[in-house]
Amino acid sequence: MQVFLTGASGYIGSSVLRALVAHGHRVTALVRSDEKAQAVRDAGGSAVVGDVTDTDVVRRLVHDADAVVHTASAESVDPGFTATVLEAFSGSARPFVHTGGIFTFGDSTDISEKSPVSPPALTAWRAPVEATVRASDVRTTIVAPGIVHGRGAGIPAMFVGDGEHEVRLVGDGSQRWTTVHVDDLAELYVLAVHRGEQDGYVVAASGANPTVREIAEAGAHGSPVVAESVDASRERLGTDFADALLLHQEASGAHARAAFGWRPSRPSLLEDLADGSYVR
Repeated sequence: MQVFLTGASGYIGSSVLRALVAHGHRVTALVRSDEKAQAVRDAGGSAVVGDVTDTDVVRRLVHDADAVVHTASAESVDPGFTATVLEAFSGSARPFVHTGGIFTFGDSTDISEKSPVSPPALTAWRAPVEATVRASDVRTTIVAPGIVHGRGAGIPAMFVGDGEHEVRLVGDGSQRWTTVHVDDLAELYVLAVHRGEQDGYVVAASGANPTVREIAEAGAHGSPVVAESVDASRERLGTDFADALLLHQEASGAHARAAFGWRPSRPSLLEDLADGSYVR
């Protein structure tokens, strides 16, 4: 299958690129520089240097694709990009896999695809875009990842200590985060392409929902772990980002397992922080 991929040089997208190539797909990625294009080619894909907001380039690449996977999701990108894909794919059986996010569901101890939507200010922009995607006649799947970890990167890297300087929690650290390894997440994107159905949402969650304090303690490596007030977290991280990280979220990822046959197998976030890719 010929797959058009955005965000191939990013954290999630680079893993999706590797997974698509490993499953035998031909991948064309739209990237912003020759350096990033070379990285795509080194991973087994083809690259076009351009901008994801360039409608003419996007329209041409979408026209030539059997499927589109969009991981370069951003407020400035998604309205125009999704409109171009939905117009091109309307009336066809070609799948479009879009990227959402777990923050969309707000505070919840049991997030599922049927949970009400209650996004924080940081990601409120996603709602109208996703509503348009879901209302189309295109075979769309919106993958909503939990807190993504693995390969020493992502949000959890903020809790990696050096044994000397303090590791600060977000608030008191009692909130839980639902998590997913970046390489397990990539396999779910591939399964969504293969499934090719109009699925709406699929929550990408490993089923591990540690507290932020547990996360910080796993990554501290001897550094002191220090709680702070909500106001202090907002001042340090910015109000919108802090409020998103202060959400209490738990999910099992049951639908992804039952409907897609997804089998996450990589180390948990706590394992990864304590004795894996985050060890410096």
